[in-house]
Amino acid sequence: MKSAPNPSAKKRNFPLKWLVALALLLVLSAGTGFSYFVVYKEQFYRLFHVHYQQYPDDVIENIYWLEKAVKADFCNPRNALAKITSEKDWEKYRYLFMMHVNLKLIEQHMRLAATFDKEVAYFYEAPWKDQYLRDLEKAQQCFQTGLVYWQEAKLWAEKASTGNFQFLFLPDIQNWEDERYRIANGELNYEKILNRELARLAKVRDTFLAMDEETY
Repeated sequence: MKSAPNPSAKKRNFPLKWLVALALLLVLSAGTGFSYFVVYKEQFYRLFHVHYQQYPDDVIENIYWLEKAVKADFCNPRNALAKITSEKDWEKYRYLFMMHVNLKLIEQHMRLAATFDKEVAYFYEAPWKDQYLRDLEKAQQCFQTGLVYWQEAKLWAEKASTGNFQFLFLPDIQNWEDERYRIANGELNYEKILNRELARLAKVRDTFLAMDEETY
């Protein structure tokens, strides 16, 4: 019987592009004539990028940069990603930045989950069910991590939506303002999306678990 494709084949070489990016970063930081130290949130965020065709190592690289952006300090307001003219501008900008980065982390974890996800458990895949079950567990972890980031995103969105900022808008980051608005009115709800994906994934897992030597 012809062997089935390896379900993990598309997951090879995750760290390659990630390590290359880190190596380049170290070179740029250590250079004497051309040094560029990446230390602030905005600098790490600029390293985040989405390709038309995004492979798992691209996603892992993006998650790395975004998590670094979450932990780093903000740059001076004059170098922010939006025009800052007052302390109130600066306060709202910081809230929106943190909300936006957490939303991007959710998106990237969902992309990573898609690498391991199995939307349908076909009966003829029974011989490889253990591998698929391991993959589904990884997808589950990605979705659950997304829920953690969603709680953070909601918290920052709420801070940016208080009455103190009712008539204050930062046009340079209008897309972040739109995200905040969509969270506030319930139009954007990753908790609902992620829980739906987790419920679907659980059904696929149960189907694989029910398979035995008689299935195929």
